[in-house]
Amino acid sequence: MKNFLTHLVPITILAFLFITFLQSALDKVFDFKGNTTWLKQHFENTILAKQVPLLLGIILVLEFIAAVGCILGVTFLIFSGETYVATFAMFISCITLLALLFGQRVAKDYPGALTITCYFLVAIFGLYVVNG
Repeated sequence: MKNFLTHLVPITILAFLFITFLQSALDKVFDFKGNTTWLKQHFENTILAKQVPLLLGIILVLEFIAAVGCILGVTFLIFSGETYVATFAMFISCITLLALLFGQRVAKDYPGALTITCYFLVAIFGLYVVNG
């Protein structure tokens, strides 16, 4: 119980990121075709247009790694107090969000980029807290 209370803020942030990335990864797994179709339209006038399926696969893998890292990070924080897995999870979450932000900026989807920025702030704050 002591580790849980000591690491309450990073545990809560990891739970938030876990839900975010797991849901997003599962959506891609169960509707890869629909996501690909939508993203091809989203990126049709960009340098990324021909790379959508590959990039979607990369994002899917990053999101899945981030989600697994987040749940493992919570587990390590609670049971051992070790922060290295949580640090990795927060970092991979930031990298994933930066990749998503890049795509939104290339597509000139500024409202979408702003939404990702909000998630990024949570992740970067978590990275700061877990290493504070």
